[in-house]
Amino acid sequence: MNITEKIAYIKGLAEGLQLDESKPEVKLINAIVDVLDDIAYDVKDMEDLYDELSEQVDEIDQDLADVESELYDEDYEDDSDDDDFEDFEDEDNPFYEVTCEACGEKINVSEDVLLEGEIECPNCGELIEFDFSGLFSEDDFDNCDLECEGCKGCDDAPKDTPKE
Repeated sequence: MNITEKIAYIKGLAEGLQLDESKPEVKLINAIVDVLDDIAYDVKDMEDLYDELSEQVDEIDQDLADVESELYDEDYEDDSDDDDFEDFEDEDNPFYEVTCEACGEKINVSEDVLLEGEIECPNCGELIEFDFSGLFSEDDFDNCDLECEGCKGCDDAPKDTPKE
């Protein structure tokens, strides 16, 4: 039973009592039933409008998905920014995130740039220098069987540590 049906039932009960409409309390009860009836119709109208609006929003959502699919040539998914960065990774030349000490801007630089030793911050123009001298000591490679010229590491070194 919906709200309109419940109000109609109450209205029928009130009429079935055959109350004397000249009495003030009967007038009050009839006025309350009339207000409830009006409220029930207003609620029904709002439910209908809500359903219509919901259908329109669903259509807009579908249209937006179609536009995104057309623009990006793939289904739009709001994953994370990490996935966007993975598109630019190169296994032979990985990227590293570096923070400029002058402006605090985070930039991604390739291993080749790190090995060059410095880069100019694209945000503020400050020179960012990379110093790896404190990462390795000569004792770290005493047991190395490889005879690399100018070796500062080998393939057994951590992947995030650039070799010179």
